[in-house]
Amino acid sequence: MAFGDRLSLHPRPGGAVRERSGGALLIPPVERIAETGSTNADLVVRLASGEHVGEGHWLVADRQTAGRGRLGRDWNDGQGNFMGSTVVHLTAGDPSPATLALVAGVALAKAVVALAPDVGPTLKWPNDLLIDGAKCAGILLERSGNSVVIGIGVNLVTAPELPDRPTAALADKGARLDRDRFADALAVAMVDAIWIWRQEGAASIVRAWLPLGHSVGTPLRVSEQQVDGVFDGLAADGALRLRRADGAIMLVHAGDVELNRPLEGK
Repeated sequence: MAFGDRLSLHPRPGGAVRERSGGALLIPPVERIAETGSTNADLVVRLASGEHVGEGHWLVADRQTAGRGRLGRDWNDGQGNFMGSTVVHLTAGDPSPATLALVAGVALAKAVVALAPDVGPTLKWPNDLLIDGAKCAGILLERSGNSVVIGIGVNLVTAPELPDRPTAALADKGARLDRDRFADALAVAMVDAIWIWRQEGAASIVRAWLPLGHSVGTPLRVSEQQVDGVFDGLAADGALRLRRADGAIMLVHAGDVELNRPLEGK
């Protein structure tokens, strides 16, 4: 089953997303709060305290005062932007939890494409969504016992300035999306992506990710190791395939990558 066959991300006239079959509305619960430090941290605390947080439940904040990105980076909020987190409860037979970053990326890109079809987002392995090469959204995974909290921040209206990379907001590209409508679309897309991940395995999510990601041959640098190469696709388990100048393939299972860095000696 191809991604998106079960659920339509296109809203019916007047609002919400429906099943493609025309059945009942299927929008997972979205809990909206005015302000918090971090939606990810809130859900981690809830889970650690023994509170039951249903899979697919979203916590979405108007403002975050202590949001975080990968590698401990700050993720500043902006009024009207999307800042939210959800939970996946791991079960026996699930693919590697690390591949949930790809699941979230596919769901995020599908939601953006459904609501802003002219924008043309690109996924950057493993945790970013770019618009014209500038960071528009980020994904953060945190483990809590047998659960994974997935946090997503999307620059819908404004983009924070970052010292090490360009940023963009969807509004800059003419796509003015309502935060709550975007939350509903993302929640449905995530249900679909997780269903495919469980039923068909990580390789199916990899196949869905590749057409949305940076193209094969894109120059990359793995920041932590300062290793250069070009993107050579993804392995079946979601690892990045980095082709070095000598033709050797290096598998990168975790790390931060930069795009469009010149190869050494070039």
